[in-house]
Amino acid sequence: MTSQLIQGWEVVIGFETHTQLSTQSKIFSRAPTAFGAEPNTQASPVDLALPGTLPVMNKGAVQRAIEFGLAVNARIAPRSIFARKNYFYPDLPKGYQISQYEIPVVQGGVVEFYLGDEKKSVRLVRAHLEEDAGKSLHEDFVGQSGIDLNRAGTPLLEIVTEPDMRSSAEAVAYARELHKIVTWIGICDGNMQEGSFRCDANVSVRKPGGPLGTRREIKNLNSFKFMQQAMDYEIRWQIDEIEDGRAIQQATVLFDPGTGETRAMRTKEDAADYRYFPDPDLPPLVIAPQWVEQVRSDMAELPRVMAARFVQDYGLPEYDATTLTQSKAMAAYFEAAARASGRPKLASNWIMGELSRRINAGEIAIENAAVGPAKLGALLQRVSDGTISNNAARQVFDALWGGEGTEVDAVIEALGLRQMSDAGALEKIIDEVLAANADNVAQFKAGKEKAFNALVGQAMKASKGKANPAQVNEVLRRKLAAA
Repeated sequence: MTSQLIQGWEVVIGFETHTQLSTQSKIFSRAPTAFGAEPNTQASPVDLALPGTLPVMNKGAVQRAIEFGLAVNARIAPRSIFARKNYFYPDLPKGYQISQYEIPVVQGGVVEFYLGDEKKSVRLVRAHLEEDAGKSLHEDFVGQSGIDLNRAGTPLLEIVTEPDMRSSAEAVAYARELHKIVTWIGICDGNMQEGSFRCDANVSVRKPGGPLGTRREIKNLNSFKFMQQAMDYEIRWQIDEIEDGRAIQQATVLFDPGTGETRAMRTKEDAADYRYFPDPDLPPLVIAPQWVEQVRSDMAELPRVMAARFVQDYGLPEYDATTLTQSKAMAAYFEAAARASGRPKLASNWIMGELSRRINAGEIAIENAAVGPAKLGALLQRVSDGTISNNAARQVFDALWGGEGTEVDAVIEALGLRQMSDAGALEKIIDEVLAANADNVAQFKAGKEKAFNALVGQAMKASKGKANPAQVNEVLRRKLAAA
């Protein structure tokens, strides 16, 4: 595992991610989970912890946990236990949260991703089912707070990693990959602004090879941009504190986007502080092997499986295949463009390059791109058959993107970009270039390769860019060898 040292310190990061599951009802009641309802209109007697109410497990939440476990090659526990996690907040009606502790439903697993062109992997400790708490409201109240229990009982899958990440950039890349997985398989809508995908980063620093440092947990990071800013600030803060002779105290901290700083919210609890014990109202969760296999057979092709298929079927490098499976929409676009063009690698290059640049700059979803996969495939066909050059193809792409035409061939003709196909005309141009550039011819014969490039440039200029560069190279070398 490579490490990025900062001022001689090694960064150590682990993640806990609360993923809101995409069920229509809550994990232990039939109350709805829709976002944005009026406060306290979606809280059932179970969610309110009224006397005499009992929790009943939501099968859909369990199925989504199984799907996640299969997606990350984890072990699905045949028998797991729900526990009571005891703490006292105004938005926690029961005075405890139903969660899992000693025996979670998903055990182990790994998330693989690329950081630049380097492949990384982060080990998962567990993913366990639990209920969400309510929400304290402060902004609409003067001198007091309100409690909205609509979110109480919403099903969560908390995904916990080993402390495997060694930089904020690596941690953000992991979070993006995890976000891709849970949205790809449909267990979470991934809406970070609405709290559907909330990340907590446990950050510490140590001298290389030394024991783990004291960690501070940055809570509720709800955007990838703020995630990196928060970790970068926290890393620098911890290093400065230690180098100034002060000890790091384990704590829960919040990130303030306005100041770009983290600030301590409370000292961090340990597991013993929560007094976990098995919930007497819920029997063990038993998952039959047949159910796991049924879920496996019903799942759509996973991104890592699709990436492996792209390598096998289309001959793509692993990096390309992983990049193209960042979303189902991008993968579908690639497959359609690859079929239309007959040139998978060329299609991959264009999608990861020119197309991605356009949609990212315009903040456009790839499925809404101005140039669809069939049209891009038709354009790449014209590059492949020598009708136009790569440079000309970019001009055609610009015109198509700007709505200056609807058909590739019509745009090529309108812009006069068709490459010269008359071999006799090309030979005539090259003869004239050789005659007018005797010095370059002499330098080439003296072994100076740059002189050859100059002759190619002159030939392309004389043809007004319409000559096929490969053909120009071939004819020039043949004529120079015969001269």
